[in-house]
Amino acid sequence: MNFDVIADLFQRLAEFAASVEPWQQFLVILLAGAVPFIESYLGSFLGVALGIEPAAAVVATAVVGNMISTFLLIALATRARTAATRGRRSTKQPVSARRQKVGRYAERLGVPGVSLLGPIILASQITGPTLVALGADKRSVYLFQGIAIIVWGVVFGFFGDLVISWYL
Repeated sequence: MNFDVIADLFQRLAEFAASVEPWQQFLVILLAGAVPFIESYLGSFLGVALGIEPAAAVVATAVVGNMISTFLLIALATRARTAATRGRRSTKQPVSARRQKVGRYAERLGVPGVSLLGPIILASQITGPTLVALGADKRSVYLFQGIAIIVWGVVFGFFGDLVISWYL
């Protein structure tokens, strides 16, 4: 992953959000939360950096945007898995090495662990659908992805507030 692209995207989002009216900043933060690798954590940080009240920046905008996009992708992955496995017998097919590796992590950590730790490596918009594709229960994926999105958003919102107050 090239983090220069993410840093550039974040910088452009910050510049754009700073150039619009205060009421429009909520929409920019909401959309930022829906962008993979920006998500609730950098979206909430961006909201706090713009001077939006931390609770509003975190809960009302970045977290909601991230949840909408992630839950939509989980629903699509659920439908795709259902359609792909409909009418199939349980014949074992060879599994790729990459899928075996992801499957081992999913088994070891479970849905809660993968959901909470996944944003360190992957976007939640990738982690959630991948769990469903591997056969995890969609209700637990929705639940723990939602919890993870809220936790990461709140932590980075608090962190952003702390950093901004420290420098100002």
